Amino acid sequence: MITIINYNAGNIASVKYALERLGCDYKITSDPDEIKNAEKIIFPGVGRASQAMDELKKLDLIDVIKNIKVPFLGICLGLQLFAEFSEEDNTECLRIISGQVKKFPNTVKIPQIGWNQVNIIKPSKLTDGIPDKSYFYFVNSYYFDAPNKYVISKTDYGIPFPSIIQKNNFYATQFHPEKSGSVGEKLLLNFIRL
Repeated sequence: MITIINYNAGNIASVKYALERLGCDYKITSDPDEIKNAEKIIFPGVGRASQAMDELKKLDLIDVIKNIKVPFLGICLGLQLFAEFSEEDNTECLRIISGQVKKFPNTVKIPQIGWNQVNIIKPSKLTDGIPDKSYFYFVNSYYFDAPNKYVISKTDYGIPFPSIIQKNNFYATQFHPEKSGSVGEKLLLNFIRL
């Protein structure tokens, strides 16, 4: 059973449909006790960092999330909220991983929308069976400048940026696996099987 965190900033519908296609049971909740007792958690994200953090505070989920010990997958904004700080609205984030979220340079079209290549730079159970340089679907104006020791893959968009990160049980993708066709489904299946 996968628990999807509902904090009014997530792209829940497409994650739900992807899990249904994979035949995976899930529940959608914002209840702290249900999240504390989850087997695996998906933390989807669409929207602005400040609004998302405000919602997490209102729902009393910040400490709950930081203390999760089961496999936890952040998607898009869900990855960026792992940081200490985001330049988007000058937002204090969850501080799960050191580093800052920064805006892409003005030399590229912002936001990045569409398919881009993911270059795997170190092994992870999340990427088992996924060919290096596979294409995934991105929608982002910001990227997490995470420490290299947590970076599983990088993608180029004007600059190289982390597209998959992992720290202990916390996994995250800057792209949307639920919108990335068969490779995205493979990544979600890898997460389900952790």
